[in-house]
Amino acid sequence: MSTHQLQYDKLLSHYSNPLEAIALLREYRPYFELIPSLRRPSDSLLSVPLPVVKLTSSNLTHSHIQLQCDLALIMCDPDWKVKTGREIFVFIHRPNEDYSALLQRWRQVEVALGEEYYWLLPWKHRSIISDRGEYHYPLFVTLDYSPARINKGLEGASLPHVRASTPAIEADTEDNQEDVICDPTQ
Repeated sequence: MSTHQLQYDKLLSHYSNPLEAIALLREYRPYFELIPSLRRPSDSLLSVPLPVVKLTSSNLTHSHIQLQCDLALIMCDPDWKVKTGREIFVFIHRPNEDYSALLQRWRQVEVALGEEYYWLLPWKHRSIISDRGEYHYPLFVTLDYSPARINKGLEGASLPHVRASTPAIEADTEDNQEDVICDPTQ
């Protein structure tokens, strides 16, 4: 796996944690201010990596689609345990992804969210009412490997974006350890 792909994967896993996702939102203050309660952050924001929604059409047919974003950050009222209707869709620039492909992912999400939909939430959050949100906000994340034209295009289009510091790649101890066979007789 390439170094850039590892950096992308590490960032995706990092922001899958709601507390780390809040740190991401600190970088873009207008979205940080959407968080209902910073006293109970883990109850105020759901971070859903590679989200899936169930679309319901007018003829009552259902279909499941994976949204073309990397994360969905769903705001929740910590006291009532309900969604607030504000949803942030995070698009992390993927290795070798062009500017047009990055924007195309956002446009595909916009089209999908124009229909009636319901979230397929992780088991931990199944009790939360998962109907569609009222407000959809994109957030683009670029990394050190992102070409300057990506940042220039996002700025030119006035799209909300932040530049994340590239995560350090640490050797996974599980992947690098040799298999040791234990002999119970020794």
